[in-house]
Amino acid sequence: MPTPLTEGTPWRVIGAFTVPLVLGNIIQQAYQLADTIVVGRFLGVLPLASVGATGVLLFLVIGFSFGMTSGLTIPLSQAYGAQDEVAVRRSVAAGTLVSVALTVVLTVIGTVLLRPLLVLFRTPAELMDDAMSYGLVCFATSCAIVAFNYLSAIIRAVGDSRTPLVFLAIASGLNIVLDIALIAWFGMGVEGAAYATAIAEVASALLCLWWIRLRFPVFHLRREDWRVTRAELAHHLRMGAPLGFNMSIIAIGAVAMQVRLNELGSDAVAAFTTAIRIDGLANSTLSSIGLAVSTYVAQNFGARRLDRVRLGVRQGNVLALVTSLVLALILVPTAAPLSRVFVGDGSEQVVTLSAQAVIMFSLTYWILAILYVMRGALQGLGKMRAPFYSGVAELVMRVIAAVWLGGLFGYLGVCASEPLAWVGAVALLVPAYLRTRRRLLGDDARTARSGVVT
Repeated sequence: MPTPLTEGTPWRVIGAFTVPLVLGNIIQQAYQLADTIVVGRFLGVLPLASVGATGVLLFLVIGFSFGMTSGLTIPLSQAYGAQDEVAVRRSVAAGTLVSVALTVVLTVIGTVLLRPLLVLFRTPAELMDDAMSYGLVCFATSCAIVAFNYLSAIIRAVGDSRTPLVFLAIASGLNIVLDIALIAWFGMGVEGAAYATAIAEVASALLCLWWIRLRFPVFHLRREDWRVTRAELAHHLRMGAPLGFNMSIIAIGAVAMQVRLNELGSDAVAAFTTAIRIDGLANSTLSSIGLAVSTYVAQNFGARRLDRVRLGVRQGNVLALVTSLVLALILVPTAAPLSRVFVGDGSEQVVTLSAQAVIMFSLTYWILAILYVMRGALQGLGKMRAPFYSGVAELVMRVIAAVWLGGLFGYLGVCASEPLAWVGAVALLVPAYLRTRRRLLGDDARTARSGVVT
């Protein structure tokens, strides 16, 4: 059993939990790059473009699934922190039932609406057949994605972020091997890439299930644990749905920005794509700190360690801000060389535009750091309304800024929509957290005066 996050110095606990999450993001991005190379080298440009044509749709599915399952395990973290084994098991059962329902919905909607959505996104006719083949397999096997996301979230919810990292590494390696086997040896085309991903996801989900059964007796469900009430299901939905919608909102905002960039020409599209790839690792590092804060807060809130909640959020903010400063110090002077790695020589205009975006993002990462920690803290406390509305604020600010500032200042105006979206979210999250903290302080003081021990 992992050590609960209710013990130890908060910033050390949060930092130790964050490191495997960051490494997991690195592995995922490395796998995606390798996957792209395999498809591009063995199948050619058009099949590669066909896979890319489904990218936004799959990001909607994967993002919603990841957000939803992360939210479903917040009640589990709270019950684990409170050492309430019955509540832990019932939370696992409720989350499982919601995950199964989510799988059915994603599978039906994805397979039925795939072609209309590809048409809506103006997918070129020459890409449509391969895009449909790849997308249908991915949506039909979405159960594998949901299963891995939920089971790995269960393991992380009790403070173990290392084991999902190991299983993710195994799945990524298996995925690459299967890509080569199914595409190069068996000639399955883009469908082979989709099946490779599904098989790897199934394998990683089975590994998670095996680990849970081996190491976590508290998760061994009994027949009565499955008799969850409507109230319990509704509570888990209230935790999971806002996080899922937040991830979907981010994808919708990305579509709006992409439309604006398309109007600015191929150099702008290539430059922003390069900048986002460089930004991805930095962004995921800060988001990993936010996820660590969310799990830390949920466990300590469940244990009624409100002193540790407040201290952990404060130290989590410091940790995230220092990390954002380090990232800026690394990325600002290396923005152009890193951009050149992606686009090569002879594309100086693209390199220049990409470096400008990377520098702009880097200098405003401190805002993103606060955003992720505040959002994670509120989610850990079970307060989902403000995080959801902050996601809506991000979407509105991103779209308005991309359209308005893009029209006024062109490429840099579109780039500015990212930090401005972060500002819009933080403007909602910080006051919401301060109000919640004051209320918790008041509750804590009243409890102390009444002499009630919790």
